[in-house]
Amino acid sequence: MSRPVVKPSLVDALIPVVVLITMLAGTVYVFGLDSFGPNQVALFLSAAMAALIGIKNGLSWKEVEQGMIDTITVSLNAILILLMVGALIGSWILSGTVPSMIYYGVELMSPDYFYMTCCLVCALVGFSIGSSWTVAGTLGIGFMGIAAALDLSLPMSAGAIISGAYFGDKLSPLSDTTNLAAAVTSTDLFDHIQHMMWTTLPSFVIALVLFFILGIGSETNVRVDDIEQLQLAMEQTFMVNPFMLGPLVLLLFMAVRRQPALSTLVCGALAGCLFAVVFQWDAVITLAADPALNTVAAIFKGLFSAMFLGYNSVSGNEAMDSLLSKGGMHNMLLTIGLVINAMAFGGAMARTGLLERLVEAALSRVKSAGGLISTTVATCIGTNILAADQYLSIVIPGQMFSDSYKQCKLRAINLSRTLEDSGTLTGVLVPWNTCGAYMSATLGVSTFYYAPFAFFNLLCPLVAMLYGYYQIKLPLIEDDAESNAEGAAKTAG
Repeated sequence: MSRPVVKPSLVDALIPVVVLITMLAGTVYVFGLDSFGPNQVALFLSAAMAALIGIKNGLSWKEVEQGMIDTITVSLNAILILLMVGALIGSWILSGTVPSMIYYGVELMSPDYFYMTCCLVCALVGFSIGSSWTVAGTLGIGFMGIAAALDLSLPMSAGAIISGAYFGDKLSPLSDTTNLAAAVTSTDLFDHIQHMMWTTLPSFVIALVLFFILGIGSETNVRVDDIEQLQLAMEQTFMVNPFMLGPLVLLLFMAVRRQPALSTLVCGALAGCLFAVVFQWDAVITLAADPALNTVAAIFKGLFSAMFLGYNSVSGNEAMDSLLSKGGMHNMLLTIGLVINAMAFGGAMARTGLLERLVEAALSRVKSAGGLISTTVATCIGTNILAADQYLSIVIPGQMFSDSYKQCKLRAINLSRTLEDSGTLTGVLVPWNTCGAYMSATLGVSTFYYAPFAFFNLLCPLVAMLYGYYQIKLPLIEDDAESNAEGAAKTAG
């Protein structure tokens, strides 16, 4: 006969969190910059601790395990996307797409305005296609290559790319997170987007000003001769011309047409392979590095090596070899392991009721509208840390705080905006969150390094709390009732 399930105490809920924080601090102290892998052990052991507490409270191991598996299943789409991004980067380097982006970018981009330009371009494209991940996996790769070629700060560049990509994603009606936040709170999509402008635009303007200041103060040690040598090395290895940007144009076109992200990336990678065979014949054969193979077999090996192992540049030009030796599914496997272990921890916390207990404790101290919004922001950030997924950071707080907003007479549109201001934007600041892991793997910069420069993502939650405490643009339920009454009176008149 099974035991009754006991509701976890606050101490129960805090134990796995304290264990996780302690072990993560230990791995950073012991392993330093190499703690990316050991962090996975900390996450899995913390998941086991959560499971033990669940068993103590009456759950079976099988129930907790199923909760972990269910949550990992949610991340499978992200895992497949990570694999395809690795393949896409490898094929786009081999096809000449990334080299062409870097070749022309170093000519057109001024170091003084680089960060601000990155942010603006990524914002525009992000709004057009509604996907921050796609922006980072396409334009982001090129911008990071240009930044490296110009000897500019890679963490600052990544922060500018992420800030712009998330701004565009957040305000786009095509974005999945924007639609999710509106759906969870039963809010009209375009009302939701319009209401987000009040917190989003000021945050973005401040971010642009900061990037402008950083750009003006930045210096590049790269000489004109170094740039010319880099471009010459690329011309000697690849056919470089604007037509090589074809795979990028195809991918952005499919994204605008709202094709599924995975299929869009597959088509982008295959387009890269096609361009490589047609225009970069010598580079494909060189990458295969096997004179014993016939031409067809060498092409097959070169293409598959680029997609799985990534491109390996051996031009002799140190800058080019550093820029272009990357990509491949293989280089995404460590990141995928991090996502799986993080989701296992989040699943264990959710299935044992520990996550819900933490939220209840936070709600117990809420006394005002400002306190409620600040608590929502903190809960979304906490969910991004503990559950490691931005979708869960929207859905879980969205469901749990719905009644609290009604009790404070706040319209649901305030909740939907706050979910986006904090849940959507802060996942990328957490190294083991699916978003943070993706951006770190794609842009090649550790989350800890780019997070201080993701100004838009940092500012928006703060602006949201500021609006809450000063009662700025917080529509009340009474406002709806008065508006409806006026409308009825006019109709009757």
